[in-house]
Amino acid sequence: MALKNSPDHQHLNLTSASQVEVDKRATTTSTTITTTTITIMQTSEPCSLNFTDPEGNIEILQQPDSGVECNYLVTVYLGYGIEVQVSARGSLLFEDTGGREPSILANESVLMRGLVLRSWSNQISIRFRSDHQPNSGSLLLHYQAFVLSCAFPKEPAGGEVSVTHLHAGGEAFFHCFTGYRLHGPKMLTCRNATTPYWSGKEPRCVASCGGMIKNATYGRIVSPGFPGNYSNNLTCHWVLEAPEGHRLHVHFEKVALAEDDDRLMIKNGNNIDSPPVYDSYEVEYLPNEGVFSTGRYLFIEFTTDGTITSTGAAIRYEAFAKGMCYEPFVKYGNFSSSDSTYSVGAVVEFSCDPGYTLEQGSVVIECVDAQNPQWNETEPACRAVCSGEITDSAGVVLSPNWPEAYDKGQDCIWGIHVEEDKRIMLDIQVLRVGKNDLLTFYDGDDLTANIMGQYSGTKPHFKLYTSMADVTIQFQSDPATNIYGYNNGFVVHFFEVPRNDTCSELPEIANGWKSTSHPDLIHGTVITYQCYPGYELVGSEILMCQWDLTWSGDVPRCEEVMTCQDPGNVEHSRKVITGSRFTVGSTVQYICNKGYTLSGSSLLTCYNRDSNTPKWSERLPKCVPEKYEPCRNPGAASTSVQSSEKAFYQAGEMLTFSCHTGYELQGEPTIHCIPGHPSQWNSTPPACKVVNLDYGMEGTNVALAVFIPTAIILVVVVGIYVYFPPQSVHCSSSLCSDSKGSLSGCQRPCRHMTT
Repeated sequence: MALKNSPDHQHLNLTSASQVEVDKRATTTSTTITTTTITIMQTSEPCSLNFTDPEGNIEILQQPDSGVECNYLVTVYLGYGIEVQVSARGSLLFEDTGGREPSILANESVLMRGLVLRSWSNQISIRFRSDHQPNSGSLLLHYQAFVLSCAFPKEPAGGEVSVTHLHAGGEAFFHCFTGYRLHGPKMLTCRNATTPYWSGKEPRCVASCGGMIKNATYGRIVSPGFPGNYSNNLTCHWVLEAPEGHRLHVHFEKVALAEDDDRLMIKNGNNIDSPPVYDSYEVEYLPNEGVFSTGRYLFIEFTTDGTITSTGAAIRYEAFAKGMCYEPFVKYGNFSSSDSTYSVGAVVEFSCDPGYTLEQGSVVIECVDAQNPQWNETEPACRAVCSGEITDSAGVVLSPNWPEAYDKGQDCIWGIHVEEDKRIMLDIQVLRVGKNDLLTFYDGDDLTANIMGQYSGTKPHFKLYTSMADVTIQFQSDPATNIYGYNNGFVVHFFEVPRNDTCSELPEIANGWKSTSHPDLIHGTVITYQCYPGYELVGSEILMCQWDLTWSGDVPRCEEVMTCQDPGNVEHSRKVITGSRFTVGSTVQYICNKGYTLSGSSLLTCYNRDSNTPKWSERLPKCVPEKYEPCRNPGAASTSVQSSEKAFYQAGEMLTFSCHTGYELQGEPTIHCIPGHPSQWNSTPPACKVVNLDYGMEGTNVALAVFIPTAIILVVVVGIYVYFPPQSVHCSSSLCSDSKGSLSGCQRPCRHMTT
């Protein structure tokens, strides 16, 4: 054991011997450990200790002086975590310090006798603070190392993953199904670290857009994205080359193209100019017998345009030798053959997987015609059908077309019947239907029986039990809505089970109670478990007595609640969480966005209330828009004028100034009230100053320059007028004449004479 002592005066009683043996071949870990006891004597000085043993006990004695802090650092081998068991309450803070940043595991508000804490890394820190309480005794902690592991790697769509083990050194191997290729590493290793991690990112399985496949004996080709939709503007070419002396046969698993210019062509040759044996433009239905090559090559072309997309295509190919029939294939089924080489005379019998029904072809086919070997009938198809009557003791009911999407507007009914003295258990393993679709289970042989359950949308795995020897299942899909995509529908397994009398008595649970729907515990009886305040139920709340005299689950237990509920979000703010998510001792801080101010406490702490459920220390705050004090009227000089006169101006308002005649403005004419606490004007009011005299003289000179020429012109005009006087008109009693004696100006009688 390695110890690093601080200068404190401490007495250590250490007896330890540890050995860790790791068998890499078996990928198991065994640990032989003796107890390490550490006793810290009373001291008035700070204390600090480091521990590196894989297991030990720490006994902490109360310090004589309050406020004394001690820090204990526990470090184990990489790849191991630390489990700590608390024997009594105390002023302790547990932190996981092996990561990039320390993370709180627990504090004094959650500590209690028997509490077990687990780290995420190979190092923890334990801080102790003495509160100097009389007769507080000692605090005993027990810790031990445990093996950390990597999380299970994500399985790629279109492939699978297998893992040797999840501990450091474990390997994950990735494999893609036929028709897909692996994009990324084939293998990842769980690396040893403070927190184990995988050596890289999980790969993906992608469908190739074209390629040359040599020695093509058996395989599968799918369009990019299958079983999802393909992309726009694709042009994919595949060339299949069979072994010498072999031909090729193609089975159509799925062809779903958009009704536009998307196209699938299979050509009898190795290039684009070879003659076609299948063209999606030319045929309405897929040939059940598939297509053949006359030689050893097939050329496959898949093109899409830039508009609508669809699921695409999936085809299987197999090579067969001269004088033989090709290997049969049935999707969602299997077959047996009298001759594994499929020579002339071979007989093949087909069967479907549970839940599927044979359709179209023949159950039995034979390889005939020695000159040109071929099957005498086409292979059948296995489909999940709508409706049926079932008398098997066990089986499966599938949604129509499973795992492909079911059609809209369907009304399907299945009847399941077992022996009269038996009952039926329904195991609903998959239920993903539309929100307007309906799956109903009737406890009897028709639709008038009692309804056991009626479901729509998505539900997790559950079971139902009948009280009769018959059950009716009805599925109704919305006529107005289509459901797209694979694995949407339902999968219901059913089993014949014996009729029951009563189930066994179930025990009471600590810190809780139970209630029973029937005193005799007959089949169908439900027992409900509940916990006292401050505790939460771990396990199933409701247990049902099943037909096989067993309960539907294990008896739950009540554990003390150590977490608060999510306090939620505050509008116009962000929240910062410290510690493990909402565990006792963790905090949530709310910070308002700019322009908003907090109303209430910004910091909420999760704490435990003895017998009650952990609560948050404060109510949820609010972020309200900020309110600013107004700007006071800045005032104006007697020589200036304000655009408005009031005592206060709100934040954002502006005030404009102008000057009296004979004064000019010095400064900005408009000032703004800037928001703040308090709000302030962005500048002082402008000043009005007297106009400069030099500028006045300059104006006088301009006026004289204009006035003098005008005056001269006026004098000339007056002189001409005086020098040439106007004519006078003399009027008689009836006529008038001018000074020259002309009567041209006398047009009417004159009343007076004008000069």
